[in-house]
Amino acid sequence: MNKNLFTYKKSGVDIDAADRFINFISKFSTKKRGQKKFNNIGGFGSVSNIPKNFKNPKIVACTDGVGTKIEIANMINKHDTIGIDLVAMSVNDLIVQGAKPLLFLDYISINQINLNKLKSIIKGIIKGCKISDCELVGGETAEMPGTYTKGKFDIAGFAVGIVDQKKILNKKKIKKNDIILAIPSSGLHSNGYSLVRHLLKKKKINIKKNSFLKNELIKPTKIYVNEVLKLVNKNLINGCANITGGGLADNIKRVIPNNLCAEINLSNIKTLEIFKWLKKNNIKDNEMLKTFNCGVGFCLIINPKNFKKVLKYFSKDFKPYKIGKITNKKNKVQLNEKISWL
Repeated sequence: MNKNLFTYKKSGVDIDAADRFINFISKFSTKKRGQKKFNNIGGFGSVSNIPKNFKNPKIVACTDGVGTKIEIANMINKHDTIGIDLVAMSVNDLIVQGAKPLLFLDYISINQINLNKLKSIIKGIIKGCKISDCELVGGETAEMPGTYTKGKFDIAGFAVGIVDQKKILNKKKIKKNDIILAIPSSGLHSNGYSLVRHLLKKKKINIKKNSFLKNELIKPTKIYVNEVLKLVNKNLINGCANITGGGLADNIKRVIPNNLCAEINLSNIKTLEIFKWLKKNNIKDNEMLKTFNCGVGFCLIINPKNFKKVLKYFSKDFKPYKIGKITNKKNKVQLNEKISWL
């Protein structure tokens, strides 16, 4: 073979390795819905059925990534849960409208294909889809030498859901005197990691040698799909919010009508150990609240009479609890009292 020949592989792109990865994904069988199942993996586009049990179906779509949590996965060389985060970040947004997740696609861009790393990532994505009861119908893997440095990658997710028009959660359903419930987070979820990494660097903390941080910082995002959709089907909630980037105030105000206000008593929030640790490292309260979920992963807005009924749908570790109420004040969000970090 002429060593002077220019080839794609010499430039850093290994199509054969990409084909092996596609074959690996194709071996996984996703859950059937009692209808004809299409084999989409490896094609140019995915084909899927629309469920028949929706009288007036509306499509809801969203996309998200996991931010710099990827760098934590690289630090500790653990990539089998980051895919759960990827699915969670999109499907937890879908259910805010009351939509049931149907389809998920991923996009992975990497400097050079590493089959072991990619297999770990995709296993997490498949697990996240299983938890969400949706199908991984396709995706894209891009090998991009020169764009990413050695070992670096990024991932994005795209989810499609469906909701009957009568079940859509919108601002009109939220009323004065509704109560606001906090569903606990599993930890940081996938937000605030640039600040976390900055702190680790300044404090010269090696998380490989710190079992608490190693476990907490890679802990996957809680997926709230099953619990919330049961509440939607039973007409037990008037609104909800996924608490991601921007924290509690920025996210909940997105679902509050202009003539109402979400009054939240911060002292009611049950913080987790990871947030207490962060707070001890000279981070102000307002910075904590706008950067992290601080223990509140998802919020429900319900009629007070439904409170006990709602609790029945949650496990012990994720029981919702009251943190506020809806009032007729002009500002959309009012944060009262102070959060306790003890």
